[in-house]
Amino acid sequence: MKESRTLEFKEEISGTFLKTVSAFANFGGGKIIFGISDDGTVKGLSGNPSELRLSIENRINDSVTPKPRFSLEEDSKNKTITLSVEDGFDKPYFCKGKAYRRSDTSTVEVDGVELKRLVLLGQNRTFDSLPADSQNLEFNFFEEKLRAILGIEKISTDILKTLNLFSDRNGFNIAAHLVSDSNPFPGIDLVLFGETEDVIKSRLVLKNNSVFELYDKACAFFTEHCSQEIVSGIQRKRVFSVPEKAFREALANALVHRTWDVQSNIQVAVYDDYIQLVSSGGLPAGISKEDFLHGGISVPRNPILTNIFFRLNYIELFGTGIPRILREYQSFDAKPRFDISDTTLRIYLPFISRKTPLTTAEKSVADLFSGGAILSASEIASRTEFSRAKVNRLLNALLEKKYIVQEGTGRGTKYRK
Repeated sequence: MKESRTLEFKEEISGTFLKTVSAFANFGGGKIIFGISDDGTVKGLSGNPSELRLSIENRINDSVTPKPRFSLEEDSKNKTITLSVEDGFDKPYFCKGKAYRRSDTSTVEVDGVELKRLVLLGQNRTFDSLPADSQNLEFNFFEEKLRAILGIEKISTDILKTLNLFSDRNGFNIAAHLVSDSNPFPGIDLVLFGETEDVIKSRLVLKNNSVFELYDKACAFFTEHCSQEIVSGIQRKRVFSVPEKAFREALANALVHRTWDVQSNIQVAVYDDYIQLVSSGGLPAGISKEDFLHGGISVPRNPILTNIFFRLNYIELFGTGIPRILREYQSFDAKPRFDISDTTLRIYLPFISRKTPLTTAEKSVADLFSGGAILSASEIASRTEFSRAKVNRLLNALLEKKYIVQEGTGRGTKYRK
């Protein structure tokens, strides 16, 4: 057991844990275990357990506002106390006048932009639901999309209300401004590099137009520079360097999940052998890296905009974006990569080549990983007729052929697609 974004160890009970209580209440919850050193060694607490628990509770009540939801559990064998802090409803939670968040295994003060977002979360609101600065909006490009995809001939006030872009009380919101023909928000910066980053073969900066127009023009740039037409028999077809659906999904997700209150463009860089997409925001509160990669859980940062992209078939069901990208690479040696920080998400889409064919035995093991399964060698051996030694050989072959990836080491080693 080691410290993480949602777990902290404290060898003793001192006031330093209160900042982490604020961080957990503000961003997804977590646990603090008292009586364990930073390296995970159990030291145990000295003193009366009831008095120690009361001390923890009093410190929280005196220093953290509003009062977070928490519970305390004692381990009499190890002489430790676990403080479980729930994700709060009344954000932001302050510790002595300051709000905090977790950065990997550290606790740091939030900045002004993050504080504003916490206030919105506490009000059960999102940035894209705020009133737009301009109420004089036109929707010509968006109307064309509605007509072509949904058969809606003309945008009316009722349609705008149905799409949650307009209300009688507040008028147009920021989501409406983003899909309108002109807006002040950042856009997409696309670059095609040559042999080095000092050589720029082509560049296109898109901004101040409907997000759907930005999307279409970015996809046109991708088609122009990352595909070619080939003749097969009497047929002419277009072949892409990167799976087209993977790029479109990555771009759509960058648009709907980015933080629009940060004035930085989404960056799309095309290199000799991969495409890199960079967007601001990191992961939404309450979503772990595992949730992000494996899908099934979605906390849209901009739910109104996300819903419109879904209605227009730009994205699939909520929470399936990354699994869809991975699925597009199943038949190829190269695999996408995702780098996540507190403020940034980077997606690397490598150029593709066909996988090396599998033997019958290799395929029988590879099929066990369908549906996102994560399995150990012993679990695979129990589900097949193969010995443990043969399973290990087959797993090594699948790793070499890049059909699967390995997670962990030693007894904790597991495998997934």
